[in-house]
Amino acid sequence: MLAYHASRDAVPLYAVYALLFADHGLSAGQISSLFVIWSVTAFVAEVPSGAWADTVDRRHLLVVSALLHAAAFAAWTWWPDYAGFALGFVLWGVSGALMSGTFEALLYDDLAVRGESARYPRLIGYARSSALVCTLLAELAAVPLLFAGGYQLVGVASVGMALVQGLLAATLPVTRSARHGRRDPDDDSAGYVAMLRAGLSEASRTPSVRRALLVASVLVGTTAYDEFFPVVADAHGVAATTVPVLVSLATLAQAVGTALAGRTARMGPRTLAAVVAGGAALISLGVLVHPYAGFVAIALGYGLLNNAMIVAETRLQDSIQGPARATVTSVLGVGEETVALMTYAFVGLGSGLIGVPVAVALVGLPLVAGAVTGHLMLVHRCWPGVCRPGLPQTPRAACTLRRPCVGDPAGAQMRDAGPH
Repeated sequence: MLAYHASRDAVPLYAVYALLFADHGLSAGQISSLFVIWSVTAFVAEVPSGAWADTVDRRHLLVVSALLHAAAFAAWTWWPDYAGFALGFVLWGVSGALMSGTFEALLYDDLAVRGESARYPRLIGYARSSALVCTLLAELAAVPLLFAGGYQLVGVASVGMALVQGLLAATLPVTRSARHGRRDPDDDSAGYVAMLRAGLSEASRTPSVRRALLVASVLVGTTAYDEFFPVVADAHGVAATTVPVLVSLATLAQAVGTALAGRTARMGPRTLAAVVAGGAALISLGVLVHPYAGFVAIALGYGLLNNAMIVAETRLQDSIQGPARATVTSVLGVGEETVALMTYAFVGLGSGLIGVPVAVALVGLPLVAGAVTGHLMLVHRCWPGVCRPGLPQTPRAACTLRRPCVGDPAGAQMRDAGPH
């Protein structure tokens, strides 16, 4: 599992594809339009691909995702003009949508079948941390590859790594039940439309799932302002050769924060709120002060937020009870992308009036305010007829908030209210 996920980002082209476009005559406007094509493709394909992952063999879908990823880099390598680059981004967008939600659902359901779902935050944390390490190694490898064979060799190596991921996907050691989710693979009624409706219904009508989606979407989407960290350093007058070193501090902290998610997955809602508020405050303060001390604060805050993101996403997985886990997880992807686009728009427009550092600092304020005032959204609350598992089956069974559960007759079936 870890090797499969990490290989996704072991792509040397990631470090130089913007230069590839520019060196083949594309203007800044054309390059920006390619990013728009990429984002729109991924956005449109996110939920439909999630429903597909709840309908067909998820392992096969991950293989298709890897093959499309390889085809995207092949298009850039052997068709290096605007049309080829646009095709590559469309393929990459679809590939990313196919993997998003599918991998998380496959991993969680496989662990659930084995009775080990508590391991999910640790494994997904390790997976994302290892992916970051592979990204850094691939970026370093791009330099000698570029000198040895130019963009052509970098492209060939990237296609090869994508094919390696496809091979790893085809051999993932998961159970048949996890590959097909909670549906019966022989049940013809569990078709695409049925899974799409089931997932969207659970995401919109189940309070615990809906609120977990909201928390995770805002938390993950808002931290998209990490794209502006290099610009913040530049605004403080940091030399261009030093900027990558400062930004790498945040990347290193991100890797550590995600790797430690397994140790912090059980923290209470108040602790989680404190982690989010503290992380966001550190970043907001860090972007405003001296760049060297400031980037230490940014790195610490970014590590805390990435740890909290894994915890929030884990609690979403824990709250999903229906058969369309991948579809619900894909709804999270849409929410994250929506909040990220709002973040980009705010910083892009606000930077012209108040400067990039101040604009980035202001983005963190809603996270601080939301963590302080909205931490009850992650508390297991007591609702009529709903009590936490393992508590006495009585109308006055205590809940996390130390209130009695009312309206629950003795002998009624107990279920977890989940994070409301």
